[in-house]
Amino acid sequence: DAALRDRRARLQSRGLPKQKPIEGVKQVVVLASGKGGVGKSTTAVNIALALAANDSTKEVGLLDADIYGPSIPKMMNLKGNPELTPKNLMRPLKNYGIACMSMGFLIEETAPVVWRGLMVMSAVEKLLRQVDWGQLDYLVIDMPPGTGDVQLSVSQNIPIAGAVIISTPQDVALLDARKGAEMFRKVHVPVLGLVQNMSVFQCPKCKHETHIFGADGVRDLAKTLGLDILGDVPLHVNIRETCDSGHPVVISQPQSDAAKAYLKIAMEIVRRLPVPPA
Repeated sequence: DAALRDRRARLQSRGLPKQKPIEGVKQVVVLASGKGGVGKSTTAVNIALALAANDSTKEVGLLDADIYGPSIPKMMNLKGNPELTPKNLMRPLKNYGIACMSMGFLIEETAPVVWRGLMVMSAVEKLLRQVDWGQLDYLVIDMPPGTGDVQLSVSQNIPIAGAVIISTPQDVALLDARKGAEMFRKVHVPVLGLVQNMSVFQCPKCKHETHIFGADGVRDLAKTLGLDILGDVPLHVNIRETCDSGHPVVISQPQSDAAKAYLKIAMEIVRRLPVPPA
């Protein structure tokens, strides 16, 4: 039986790409959600900024792997085309101390990406391999929603230090968040924990708190999966407004409760990461 299992494993791995680290990048953290519309990109932007804010000695990069709907350029207040190095690699655009790369830098802002799967995979490969990141301690990858080709390609091509699952507490989002967590486990990517986004809404006038999407759905899912909750992010208009204006809340309102929530989550992520290579 053992010999048969070994042979089957060898045959299954034969067609898989060999994982190769991204040059200059010590640790890769992916932020994912099974479902769209749960605030994943907003969370990715603020966590990248929080990683840098928590430790000014660390260099942080942000890769927007959502080919069809890139939103990092707007949230990070970046425009323009990347310059090319003498080795024909793209130089990331930089703002707030974060090196950023996105499909949004390579196409017109209003142009739709009408591509089939193979073209998308080629674009992902370019974003992974044809970018000069310099020296980074952390590269945060904002994954597209779902559990499809892009997620598998990224997971199988590069070593990932850990994945973070973002979800709102509502049942529909939790179903897909569970699928996302299970997918990473199947491809042997450690899941660092879950983030409960839009956890509670506080009325700005009377301060009454309402759990619009439910109270503890993500916490219950974390218990079921044997995972940690890295933190809760409230549903607050400032989070949306600051990202829409290109001035994320961690940078523009660092003393706010929302910014503190992201700073805490970033700290919890670092605590759970393996010791980086020397």
